[in-house]
Amino acid sequence: MDKKLLSLYSFAHFWVDLSCALLVFRSLSGGTDFALCLLLYNFCAFALQMPFGVLADRLDRNGAVAALGCGLTAAACLVPAAVPVAVTAGVGNALFHLGGGIDVLNKSRNRAWALGVFVSPGALGLYLGTLWGKGDAPGTWAAPVILLALGAGILRLCRRIFGSLRSGNAPAELAAPYEYGILPPLFLVVALRSYMGMNQSFAWKGEGWWASFLTLALVLGKAAGGFAVDRLGARKASAGSLGLAAALYLVSALPLPGTLAVFLFNMTMPVTLWAAARAVPGAKGFSFGLLTFALFLGALPSFLGWPSLLAGPGSYAAMAVLSLVLLWIPLRKEVAEC
Repeated sequence: MDKKLLSLYSFAHFWVDLSCALLVFRSLSGGTDFALCLLLYNFCAFALQMPFGVLADRLDRNGAVAALGCGLTAAACLVPAAVPVAVTAGVGNALFHLGGGIDVLNKSRNRAWALGVFVSPGALGLYLGTLWGKGDAPGTWAAPVILLALGAGILRLCRRIFGSLRSGNAPAELAAPYEYGILPPLFLVVALRSYMGMNQSFAWKGEGWWASFLTLALVLGKAAGGFAVDRLGARKASAGSLGLAAALYLVSALPLPGTLAVFLFNMTMPVTLWAAARAVPGAKGFSFGLLTFALFLGALPSFLGWPSLLAGPGSYAAMAVLSLVLLWIPLRKEVAEC
């Protein structure tokens, strides 16, 4: 994996997610249609990655897709009406993630560490963008300017590395039906992780710096998951992280065990993306988008205002165990193929 390209994509991921959170909470929050705009944004940003992914696989110009995503997100900063802002920012977010994600999957040569590095800065961007959007600090002009610079940088670097805007995607083709069999359990794991992220609640989160520590746990957990896969194998890494997460969730009424549990639970994010892409190498964009659609579905009950089904530490631990059970079959197949 070219380290310059990975660094650029990772920082762009941070800034795209920061800019989107800033837009949501600076431009949309407080409006009468905020709930609708939030739903539309998340639908465009996550659910639309699945059909867009099919197109991106065939287009074979991942850098251009990512740069277009940066451009659309920048354009959303200039749109005056709330609903168009939500849609434009959501589509821009989706396109960036697909372009960057497919390139990282292509160039990581079946290893997972680069994928973990790429996906992890998004959580930090969302957190800081939310704080910026809810605060009084000026400077929102910086978001579109930096987005446009990042888009131009991605195009230039991809052209220099690949010699053209073509990315070298695997031939886009449908896999044999049995190859898709491992995708449903991966889909369910991601949906459960999304539901857990939206509904787990810690009484100590508002004390001191623990909210910041939780965000760092999310970021570092996603990054560490990729390195753990390469070091231990996907199955051992997932069993260790989810098993320990389940144990720590049982005592998550205390801040340190709760933070460590969140770190360990989120280590499976690069695992699921890596396993899905290996299952259908000619449809990496589709597999990436399928799992982001699972993220949307997992968060949908919260957007609709439905009450949480989780009831404290015991239910959090059960979710970690259930995630491990669901991962066991697809990861067993991956181990058999390595």
